[in-house]
This record gives sequence, C-alpha cells and structure tokens, in this order.
Amino acid sequence: MLRVLTLSSLFPDATRPNFGVFVERQTIGLAAHRGVDLRVVAPVGLPPWPLRRFGHYAALAQLPAREDWKGMDTWRPRFVTLAATGGRYHVGALVRRLIPLLTAIRQDFAFDVIDAEFFFPDGPAAVALGRHFNVPVSIKARGADIHHWGSGPTAGQVRAAGRAADGLLAVSDAMRADMVAIGMAPDKIKVHRTGVDTTRFVPVDRPLGKRALGVLGPLVVSVGGLIARKGHDIVIEAMAALPGATLLIAGEGRERPRLAAKIAKLGLADRVRLLGAVPHADIPALIAAADVMALASSSEGLANVWVEALACGTPLVIPGVGGATEVLTDPCYGRLAARTPDAFAEAINELIAHPRPQAAVRRGAERFSWEANATALYDHLRGLVDRSATADQ
Repeated sequence: MLRVLTLSSLFPDATRPNFGVFVERQTIGLAAHRGVDLRVVAPVGLPPWPLRRFGHYAALAQLPAREDWKGMDTWRPRFVTLAATGGRYHVGALVRRLIPLLTAIRQDFAFDVIDAEFFFPDGPAAVALGRHFNVPVSIKARGADIHHWGSGPTAGQVRAAGRAADGLLAVSDAMRADMVAIGMAPDKIKVHRTGVDTTRFVPVDRPLGKRALGVLGPLVVSVGGLIARKGHDIVIEAMAALPGATLLIAGEGRERPRLAAKIAKLGLADRVRLLGAVPHADIPALIAAADVMALASSSEGLANVWVEALACGTPLVIPGVGGATEVLTDPCYGRLAARTPDAFAEAINELIAHPRPQAAVRRGAERFSWEANATALYDHLRGLVDRSATADQ
C-alpha cells in the first residue's frame, strides 16, 4: 500500500467550494486507487490576529482543523501570511506550522511520499518537510504557480524547490518548457494531464439549454475568476462587435467592479451578465448550452475548463498560451485568437456562423480522463518511493 500525504493550499472548503476543484477531483481519483492510502493537508493562509477576524478571513478562520472531506481525512492547518511582502515569508511560516502537525500525523500514518499539488508555497515547504521526515517529494506545476510565483521575490524559492524535489509534474508540454526555462531539469519533469468527467460534461440540446438560462440567440460563455490574468475585459469588448449575442461570465473576484463598469460604459448590460461564483455542479449545463466558450487568459498551464468545454461539445476561442495548441489539435475544436477584442470577435463570429458538430467537438476531450490521470499519478509516486528505497539500501 502506497501511503500518500497530499499537500495543497489550493483545495476546496465549505466557504470556497469551487477553489481548486480540479485538485480535489484528482485527489479523489488517487485516493480511490486500490493501492493507495491517502491523507490531505490543505493549509489555509491567514493574516495575523486581529486582521483574520474581518472580511472573508473570518469564515476561513472558522473552518474545522480536521474533517472528512468527500471521504478523505483532511487537515486544514492555518499559517500566517504577511501582506505587502510578495509571499517571501510564506514558506517559512508554512514549514513551522506543518512540522509538528505532520509529526503527529505520522504516529498513525507513516506516509511514504509527499505529493505537493501547487508549486508555491506548497512545493518549497514540501521539500523542507521531505528532508525532515526523510521521504521523497513530488511537486506539480499548474500555471500561475510558475508564471507568477516563479518570478519576483519568490523566484529563488520556486527554482530551488524544482531542483531539490525528487520528481516534478507539469499539466502540459508548454508548462514543462516554462519550468525548464527557469532552470528545472527536463529529465525530472513528467507531463501529467488533467481529466474530465465525461458523464457530467456532456452535450445537450442547445436551444433548450439556452431557454433554461433565459437566452435567445447565440450564446458565449466564459468561466474563470474575475482577475486581470483571465482577460474577461477582452471578451466583453469583443461583444460590442457581436450584436444579438449574449455573454455569460461565471466567476468571482476583485475585478468585478471594473468589469461591471466596462459593461455599463459599452452599453452591453442587456447582453453581458456577470453570474458570480457558479457552483461547479451547475457549470456543465452552462457550458453545454453555449455556442462558444471564450477565455482570453494571458497565461495558463492547461485550463480544465478548456477540456470541460470540449466534452460538452462546445468549441473554444482562446489565445495561444500554455497548452492551448495541445488542446486545439483539430480546427473542429475551436480557434486560437490574439488577445485583442477584434481578434476574439472575429473568431467567435466564425464559430457562430459555422457551428461545429457537437459530437465532433466532444472527441477532443477523449484524450483526457480522470482514470488515466489517477493511474499516471500513482505510477509516478510509486516510482519515487521505490527509487528512494533503492538509494537507501
């Protein structure tokens, strides 16, 4: 039995059910493997007291320290984060918090490997913990954890963790190349693609799906946090050149006031709606009803929503970032577009005017499955443990 400690600061909780759902789904798949015994440690970063008593931090501070989360024994230790420090102290605070916790966990669960599911601060912390407990460490890179944390004041910590980890995973070939570009060894990095639940993300009767959403005419959807990196403003501006089409944006974040102001300024309030945080269970129906899924991200690893859209038979309009060309391997699956409103409007209009058959688009998701994802992750972690045991002999 392979005993896995999954470490991820990107993991859902009762206050943030959509936060890191792809990490949750992957972990559920690994935990279901017949050769795995797994525990989850999902750290929660909070500012010092009394700031943690206010705003959204108050709800996070009230989360249980330990709970059964969808069948997985899950700890939620708090660690201190300091504003305006660029994250440079996150790793030290996390390690100090986790050494006593993991010491206690090991009394009943002598984990064989630490599986860090986000590169920062989880990755550098996992390396320190692996050395402390003498177990191998794997770190997975997903996108912003390399593109954001891999530069600036935390860049050195990210690069050092990449060099020191026993194994590395990347969500796409493009993500792997980005890791190599900042000094990580290519022979240590395996591409580990996401999965998609093809029993939930399925094509539907589009006219019926649109009516359920109160939409007539062409429908464009965009799914992603309301942050600058996702480029929602580009898609909103593109809608000015697509009269008669509706845009529904699912997601929440600090950009909401700016995006709402742009919608009003462009006179698009009757055709562009900010839906807020949509429960993940409701996302399939939203995407499947759309003629196009458009997301103008400035960077990605390989966005889960790209694959989910294909599984729904909904073609994509996305920029050529991250693993985009690894997903759009057939013109039927959608269009690559420059990150400008005009380019997005042109690509969206082409897909609306010349709709792709839903069944043909869905074939683009056949390469991605959670079963293959779990098997590949098990094989990777098992290999790290076996090599570590051989080295110790």
